[in-house]
Amino acid sequence: MWVFGYGSLLWNPGFQPVDHATAVLADYHRSFCMLSIHHRGTEGDPGLVLALDHAPGAQCTGVALQAAEHEADDVLAYLRERELVSAAYVERHVPLRLADGREIEALAYVIDPDHRQYVNFPLETQARMIARAVGGRGPNTEYLFNTHDHLREMGILDPDMDWLATRVREITQ
Repeated sequence: MWVFGYGSLLWNPGFQPVDHATAVLADYHRSFCMLSIHHRGTEGDPGLVLALDHAPGAQCTGVALQAAEHEADDVLAYLRERELVSAAYVERHVPLRLADGREIEALAYVIDPDHRQYVNFPLETQARMIARAVGGRGPNTEYLFNTHDHLREMGILDPDMDWLATRVREITQ
């Protein structure tokens, strides 16, 4: 079983992968388009977390994480408990192209654009929300900075993420 990580799974997969590789998903982009009302914000003061937002012609570079065969059921149960806390994410099997040229199918969590937690805010609005929100798993800034740092370490360019990290640091200083 392969899992596609594009946000917090990059730095906190919650399981020990037996293999991993940089991977590209076509027709989706990484976006702070999901209101976080549990993990990185609250109902009264929501934060934002990343989701895969469908966008024909776009692509999202992340990492494919392979679970050990004997752990696949436990990993799937863990991911469902973690990612499907509200119905904003939809579980999908998506085709990925790995950096070494292999093509695989992986489990991914994509946003339901009809869900009430789906948003499409300008970057400045995103930065201001992320700078102040705190949820059950901690500050929204921690989520942003960890994801940004891991993308940079992997050599994955994401101009929106760069802009948001810079702007949130300015707001919070």
